[in-house]
Amino acid sequence: MTASRTELATRLAAYDRLLEVGVGHRPEVAAALVDAGASVTAIDVVDATVPDGVAFVRDDVVARRDAIHAGEDPPAHYRVDAIYGLNLPAELQRPARDVARAVGADFLFTTLGFEEPTLPVERESVGRETLYVAATGPSDRR
Repeated sequence: MTASRTELATRLAAYDRLLEVGVGHRPEVAAALVDAGASVTAIDVVDATVPDGVAFVRDDVVARRDAIHAGEDPPAHYRVDAIYGLNLPAELQRPARDVARAVGADFLFTTLGFEEPTLPVERESVGRETLYVAATGPSDRR
């Protein structure tokens, strides 16, 4: 794991229960969080292999956001303290923030590097990465 990913895992370890959106083929941060004592579930729209201790659920955060807006209760794997995404593409940022808002979780993410966040955020320097923390409270209606 790179030094930046290690520093991201250290920052995210402040949370007890986390959900990683779009884990893909890089579950090392989720694994480091589990090693630090956190409970981590990873989701993706395709099956992914995750390390022991990391739960995996095939789920689509966009469809989940739409289902929540239609009145469905979020499944148990969304009942977390924080939802995060690493290299999260612009089209997933708002849906993931909306789900985090619906479940009362913080939402943190990094972008693909060349993209700016598509929603209001605070920026934190974590090693060589910029971690974006999106407002999820009811007063943030942008």
